[in-house]
Amino acid sequence: MIDLDGTWKFHYAPRADAAVAGFAEEAFDDAGWDDITVPSAWQIEGLRDADGTLLPRGRARYSTPAYTNVIYPFPLDVPHVPHDNPTGQYRTTFTVDDPGLDRWVLRFEGVDSIFTAWVNGVELGWSTGSRLAAEFDVTEHLRAGANTLAVQVHQWSAASYLEDQDMWWVSGIFRSVSLRQRPLGGIEDVRVRAGYDHATGTGTLRIDADLAEGTTSARVAIPELGIDGEAGTDIDAGPVQPWSAESPQLYTATVTTDAETLTLRIGFRSIEVKDAQVLVNGRPIRFKGVNRHEWHPDTGRTQSEEMMRTDVELMKRHHINAVRTAHYPPDPRFLDLCDEYGLWVIDECDLETHGFEQVGWVGNPSDDPRWTEAYLDRIRRTVERDKNHPSIIMWSLGNESGTGANLAAMAEWIRSRDDDRMVHYEGDRESTYVDVYSHMYTHPDEVARIGVHAEDATREGAADARRRQLPYLLCEYGHAMGNGPGGLVDYERLFDAHPRLIGGFIWEWIDQCIRQVDEQGREFFAYGGDFDEPVHDGTFIADGLIFPDRTPSPGLVEYAAVIAPIRITIGEGTAVIENRRDIIDTSDVTFTWTLHRDGHVVTEGELDVPAVPARSAVEVDLPLEALKAEGAGEWWLDVRATSAAEAPGVPAGLQLGLGQRRLAEPAVVDLAGGVAPEADDDGWRLGPARFSPDGLLQAVGQVRLDGPRADLWRAPTDNDLSKRGQARNWRQLGLDRLLHRTESVAAEGDELVVVTMSMAAGRDAGVRTTYRWSSDGTALGLRVQIDPVGQFRTNPHDRGRIPGPVITWPKVGLRLAVAGPVQQVSWFGRGPGEAYPDTSAGTRVGRFSSDLAGLQTPYVHPQENGNLTDVRELALGAEGEAGLRIRAAGGSPGFNATVRPWTAEALTAAAHTQELVPDEVSWLTLDPAVNGIGTAACGPDVFVADRLVPQRVGYAVTIEAV
Repeated sequence: MIDLDGTWKFHYAPRADAAVAGFAEEAFDDAGWDDITVPSAWQIEGLRDADGTLLPRGRARYSTPAYTNVIYPFPLDVPHVPHDNPTGQYRTTFTVDDPGLDRWVLRFEGVDSIFTAWVNGVELGWSTGSRLAAEFDVTEHLRAGANTLAVQVHQWSAASYLEDQDMWWVSGIFRSVSLRQRPLGGIEDVRVRAGYDHATGTGTLRIDADLAEGTTSARVAIPELGIDGEAGTDIDAGPVQPWSAESPQLYTATVTTDAETLTLRIGFRSIEVKDAQVLVNGRPIRFKGVNRHEWHPDTGRTQSEEMMRTDVELMKRHHINAVRTAHYPPDPRFLDLCDEYGLWVIDECDLETHGFEQVGWVGNPSDDPRWTEAYLDRIRRTVERDKNHPSIIMWSLGNESGTGANLAAMAEWIRSRDDDRMVHYEGDRESTYVDVYSHMYTHPDEVARIGVHAEDATREGAADARRRQLPYLLCEYGHAMGNGPGGLVDYERLFDAHPRLIGGFIWEWIDQCIRQVDEQGREFFAYGGDFDEPVHDGTFIADGLIFPDRTPSPGLVEYAAVIAPIRITIGEGTAVIENRRDIIDTSDVTFTWTLHRDGHVVTEGELDVPAVPARSAVEVDLPLEALKAEGAGEWWLDVRATSAAEAPGVPAGLQLGLGQRRLAEPAVVDLAGGVAPEADDDGWRLGPARFSPDGLLQAVGQVRLDGPRADLWRAPTDNDLSKRGQARNWRQLGLDRLLHRTESVAAEGDELVVVTMSMAAGRDAGVRTTYRWSSDGTALGLRVQIDPVGQFRTNPHDRGRIPGPVITWPKVGLRLAVAGPVQQVSWFGRGPGEAYPDTSAGTRVGRFSSDLAGLQTPYVHPQENGNLTDVRELALGAEGEAGLRIRAAGGSPGFNATVRPWTAEALTAAAHTQELVPDEVSWLTLDPAVNGIGTAACGPDVFVADRLVPQRVGYAVTIEAV
C-alpha cells in the first residue's frame, strides 16, 4: 500500500464555475497554489495561516464552517444545489516503482460531499457518500515512476440532501487516501462468520473469500485454536473464549492463497433477541452508551489514531460500554479499537434528511423511488466495509430521516446479506422492519410504561403485537448540552427495574466546537453563528460529555457514577455488593473500606468479597474496626471497588463503584451569641463584624465584605434557555434584576435583626429576608429566613386569561462580595466537583480543596456552574491574607455554595469563556436550595422532585475570620 496522505497543492473557488480549467492535466503548473494537508477539511485548514497560526475571526482563507442541527443551509430545491457551490481542487504526485501485472486500486476513505478523480490526466469517475469509502481501479493508468493525482471536490451535491446530520458543514478530502496493490491470485474480500454456542462453550467459523480471477481456493488458519481449513467451509472451532465488550477476546486468523496472506482479528460471539431482551453469547446485555460524532477542535472530522484511542480509553475509564456511530460510519480504525478494547457498536449509515421536517416532510427522499438506489448504495457500502468487526452488533439505517419504502428496503437488504446482526432505526415507530423498539429523549413516565409492555398501541394490530415483544432502546437520551445532563439516575432506576429496557446512548460524546481566537488574540471555542452563518443552531453543537479539548465534563463524571459496574449499599454491619456487569464476575475487583471523621481518614483496610457473578449480588459482613465511630464528629464509612489489574483501557486502581454510609451524626454547631450589637456613627458593630447603617455586612475581622443580599438568580444553563426551560419565566418576573430595600435594622437583645425586601421593577413578586446576626466576640452567627412575597406566576394580570402556573426559582439564598481575590477554597461536604439536586451521583461526602480556577467549570457557553452541595464547612483564603470560615450551624443541614471571580450577571452576559474577566472582588453565594438541571434543551425539564418552587426557606451559619 502507498500512503498518499501528506501535503498536496490546493486551489479554492467560491463557485463551481470559478474552478480552474485543465487543472487535472499532468503539465498543469500548480506552483502558485496553496499547500494543504490531506486529510483535512478546507474550511478548518483555512482558519489558520500557512504557518498554522489561528487567524482572527472573519479572516479565514477559504469558505468557513457552518453549523445547523436540522435546517439545511441551502434551499430545499431537490435535487438541485446552489450556484455558489464552494469547490476545492487538489493535486499531488506519487511514485510507483513498477506497476507490474498486479491490479492497483485508488481508495478514498472519506470525501465531502462529491468528488471526481483523475490519474495522469485520465478521469477515473466520481463518488458521493461523504463518510463512505470509494475505490477506483487505476491499473490501466499508472506508469513506473512519477504519477499525478488530481481531485475536484464540491461542497454541495444532490447527496447533500441525505447528509443533514446535526454537525458542521465542512468539505474536502477529510479521511485518508491510499493506493493499494492487489496481486494476481490474491484475495479481493472476505466475510467472517464466527459464532459461539454458550451451552457448549464452542465456536463455529466460516470465512468466505472473494478470490481474484484464476484463484480457486484459500486456506484459513488460527494457530492458537489449531484451525487449518478451507475457506468457504464450516469449521468447528472447538472450545473458545467468546468476544464481548467486557472480555474482548480476539484471535488472529490468516486467509492465504499462493499470492497473498490476509490477517484478520476474529471474535466469536452470538446475537439473539429473545423475551424482549438482547442476548449476546446467551447473556442479556444493557447498553451504557454514548453517541459519538467524529470531531476535534483543530482538525474537524479528521481523526488521528491517537485521538481515537484517547476517546476509547476515556470511555472505558468512565464505564461506557457502547457507541452509536452518530450519524455515519466512523473512520475504520475506530472500529478496530472497539474490537480491541471492547465496546458494543451500533454502526449507523451515512444518512439523515431531518431538514425536510421543516416543510412537513414534503419531498423527503426516504419514500421517493428515485432515491432508492442511493439509499441502498449507502447501506451496502456501510455493511461491506464493516461486516467483519465483532464489536458491531447492530446496523442502524440512519437517523431522523422520516419514514418510507427506501428505509424498509435498506433493512431488507441487510437481512439478505447479514442476518446475524440486528437492525435499528428510531424513525420506524411501528417497528415493522427493525429488531429493537427505539426512541429519543422519552420522559421516564413513558419509559416506565414501555418497560411493562403498556405503551400506546400501533396503528395496526399485527405490528403492535410484534413491537411489544421487542427490546426497548433509548438511542438518544440525557442530552449533555452545557451543565448537565440531569436526571440520569431516574432513567437508570427504570433500566434496573424492567428487563425490556436495554439501556441507552447519551447525546453526545464531545462538544463539537472549533478553536478560534478573537481580535485580542484570546482563544475560545466557536459554535454555530460564530462564523456569521445566515442560518445556524447556535450552541446546540456544544452538547458533549467531554469538552472540545477532551477534558471530561462534570456530566461524564456523573454518567460514570450512574452506570458504575459495581453498586455498593452499606447497611447495619454489612454491605451488599452488586455486580452490574453483564458477562464477567468480580474476580478482577479489589474492595477496600475507609472510615473517616469530619472528612479526615481515621483508618482503612481491605474487604474480603467472594467473586460475584454478573448481574448478581452478595451481602458481606463489615469488619468491626470499620464500624468504630468513637468520639464526637460526623463519621462516614466508604466502601470502594477498584480494578485489581490493568485491562484494555482500564488502569489498575480505577474506581468501579463506591458506597457511603453515615455512621454518626455531627454535633450541632451552636450559633455564636452573648455579645450585644452596638450602633455608632458608621453603622453597627457586633463582635468582630462591622455593618453599614442599612444592615449590610462590611467586615469580619480583617476581611472586608459587601452583603449579603437576597439572591434568586443563576446564569441560565442551556437547558434553562430552551423552549422547555424556565429562564423565560425567571426573566419575566425579573429574578435577574432584583432591587433591594432595607425595611428595618434593630437590636433585639444580643441580636442585630435586619429585614429586607427584594423585588424587580414592575413586578410584585419577590422575597422578604430576615437576618438575625449574633456573636460571641470571636465568631459571627447568622440565622436567615427567606419568604416569598407576591405572585410567582406568569401572566397574572392578563385580562381574560387564567394565570400561568407557579414557576420555579433558579435558586434561593444570599450573595456577598469578598474583597480581594480568593486563591484557595476548601470544604467539607460533597465533592470533588459541582453537583445539583439531579446531578450529584458523581460526588461523595468528604473534605476537598481547590484553587479558585478549579471551581469554575469552563462550559463553552458560559452558564451556571461550580455549585458545591451539602457543605458543612467552607474556608476561603489567599496567601498572606486573612480568610473566612463558614460552617452550617443551629441544626441546619449543609448548604450550597459557589465561589467565583465574577458575578452570575457576568456569566449570563458572556457568549464565550474568554469574555469573562475577573472582578477585583470574589463572589460568594450561600444557598439553602437550588433548582435541578434537567435536559430541557432536548428532552424533559427538571423532574418534579428536583424542582425548586417558591417557598419559605431558612438556614443558619457561623462566620469567622481565620
